[in-house]
Amino acid sequence: MGFFNKNDKSPKGWFAKPNNLQVNIDNQIYEQLKPLRLPLILLVITMVIGTIGYVLIDGFSLIDAIYQAGFTFTTVGFGEIGYISNAGRFFTIILIILGFAVFSFSIGVLIDMINKGTLIKLIKERRMLQKIARLKNHFVICHHNSFTIELSKQFRQNHIPFVVVDNSPDIESIAKQNLYPYFVRGEPHTELSILKSSLSSAKGVITLSENIADNIAQVVTTRLYEKELELKRPFFIMSHASNDSDALKLKKLGADSVVSPSKLVAQRLNAISLHPDMQNMLESFLSKKDSPITIEEVEIPSFSWLIFKKLKEARIRDITNVSVVGISDANGKFVPMPKGETLIGTNSKLLLIGSMEGIINAKRLIKKKTKPEELKYV
Repeated sequence: MGFFNKNDKSPKGWFAKPNNLQVNIDNQIYEQLKPLRLPLILLVITMVIGTIGYVLIDGFSLIDAIYQAGFTFTTVGFGEIGYISNAGRFFTIILIILGFAVFSFSIGVLIDMINKGTLIKLIKERRMLQKIARLKNHFVICHHNSFTIELSKQFRQNHIPFVVVDNSPDIESIAKQNLYPYFVRGEPHTELSILKSSLSSAKGVITLSENIADNIAQVVTTRLYEKELELKRPFFIMSHASNDSDALKLKKLGADSVVSPSKLVAQRLNAISLHPDMQNMLESFLSKKDSPITIEEVEIPSFSWLIFKKLKEARIRDITNVSVVGISDANGKFVPMPKGETLIGTNSKLLLIGSMEGIINAKRLIKKKTKPEELKYV
């Protein structure tokens, strides 16, 4: 049996269809509306009593009795639409008092609901969940902190959709202050939060808690959810770690990338110190979504025609206008600016730099099982 229940058909089931509202909170909204049932019942009963009274006492027609009972009950004071006897007038006074009591009681119930604020929060949450359900290839950012604030700025600049999940009671005001377009309140690793954030249609998860236990729980839960969904493309998971030991744990548990802020800052300062002009130029290109160049690491699959070929035989630069600026072997040994005689072995990785279109073409070239026809013309 899997960690999640595939046979669960309830609104909270893990296997709701992607891009649809996976969490239905209508029942919670209806639960908040329950206090209004009694005022509505009293309203109907009062109208029925008034209508029957005018029919029996003064012989009004049904429509006239309903009309007379309606504006008498609401104390509008239009007067009498027909002759009303003394008994009918006495009945009218009772109906007015009863209507005033029902009206006052109903207003009290309504004000109490508004003061609690739960109903309004649920309605706002439902609107937010409907917006999140329409997202695709977004990132789920877990836990709000200073890292989340800075990352959200970069994502907004590059038009990358994201959902922030945090258990803070004032997440709504936090989201408004930091311009988070989509947010969910809850523990990020729980079933409900995963469904609310529409993770099944997301590109990946970024967990930024300063507590390693939270990040471990998020990585493990995301991988389990991925396994149950049987996705063709696995989630990309990035996590935060304060030291190398925690980073190693997270990678073993399934994190694709683990960042250490202190280490990144040190590397950045070193790079800027050694090559200030190049660092600024490279950053200005790579940090933009519509940048003319990009850099990407591509793993050589075991079936590739490039296995045990020399780098110069691939002619990647000639065919795709993409440059190989680094290569690492199966043991992780990295060779910067490799020469043409460098041998491409099993599980090697190429560091490519070029246009996005060129890198896509380079990936296609690398993933071919047989020698490409394009090599005949270069």
